[in-house]
Amino acid sequence: MDRKEGTEICNTVIGFSESIRFVGIIGESGELVAYARRDDLAPLLDSKSSHYQFSHIAIKTGLEAFFDKSLGKVKFVWEEREGVQIIYFSIDKMHIWVSIDNTAVRSKVLRIIDLCLPIARKYSGEH
Repeated sequence: MDRKEGTEICNTVIGFSESIRFVGIIGESGELVAYARRDDLAPLLDSKSSHYQFSHIAIKTGLEAFFDKSLGKVKFVWEEREGVQIIYFSIDKMHIWVSIDNTAVRSKVLRIIDLCLPIARKYSGEH
């Protein structure tokens, strides 16, 4: 996936809900390939913390691959934190990372997940 394609994905996903704060495409080694951010919201993480977060996802994904043969590949992960909700979707060795306002109700987050899964499948070569 190139930067242009990644930017198109990010712009599509951020349009799914006004509750989405940030969407990023995270590369295999944790680099930010493309992103879209709500202009009217202050970022929750600074640049250095974002880099650590994305690197953590890359490392964690590498470790989880150990279980893929027995359990199957991870489709998505949903974290509820005090300050934000985060979902990320696997696209081969990359991820779509989405941060959502912590005030969003679960049904809204589930709708975002349902809208993102076909995109993740498409770019993972699944049908």
